[in-house]
Amino acid sequence: MDTVPNNLTHHFLVAMPHMADPHFARTLTYIAEHTAQGALGVIVNRPLDMTLGTLFERVELRLDSQVFNSQPVYFGGPVQTDRGFVLHRPSGDWHSTLRVNDEVGLTSSRDILQSIGSEGEPHEVLVSLGFAAWTAGQLEQELADNAWLTVPADMSIVFAMPPEARLAAAVQKLGIDLTQISEVAGHA
Repeated sequence: MDTVPNNLTHHFLVAMPHMADPHFARTLTYIAEHTAQGALGVIVNRPLDMTLGTLFERVELRLDSQVFNSQPVYFGGPVQTDRGFVLHRPSGDWHSTLRVNDEVGLTSSRDILQSIGSEGEPHEVLVSLGFAAWTAGQLEQELADNAWLTVPADMSIVFAMPPEARLAAAVQKLGIDLTQISEVAGHA
């Protein structure tokens, strides 16, 4: 894995108010990997009109835990929206996990869904359909164009807050109020 200056792995991207791309307007995106080849993450504040109970029925898996049954499934980004991705804590040992760090993983294999369904583990999960991806240099250019604010990730925002509160909570970590940011981009 080639490192990049200002590596944003385990950071949030906050879409600036002037974000024109409808996929990312008013989103909070968790970056799971950032290398010289590009970046990968999932949007963590855009629930779909689908619950985990419904998703498990569709993929023909048992879901024993009522705790998970009503949890929303999220729009994770515009790439591979027909595939599921599970952002979870702890990172665990699954067939296809991108281990972000010792605490957090992003898994795309069915075995994690089976474990959630039968054992209720891992107990902190965000299940998304799709993910967000940037090619080499693309995210860096978007940052230079003032499309995003960056914030070190705080997983309690993802796993302990309702989706509608996550964006403001992440911005508050910077000590600013999102409503006070101009919708007009500029460079000083």
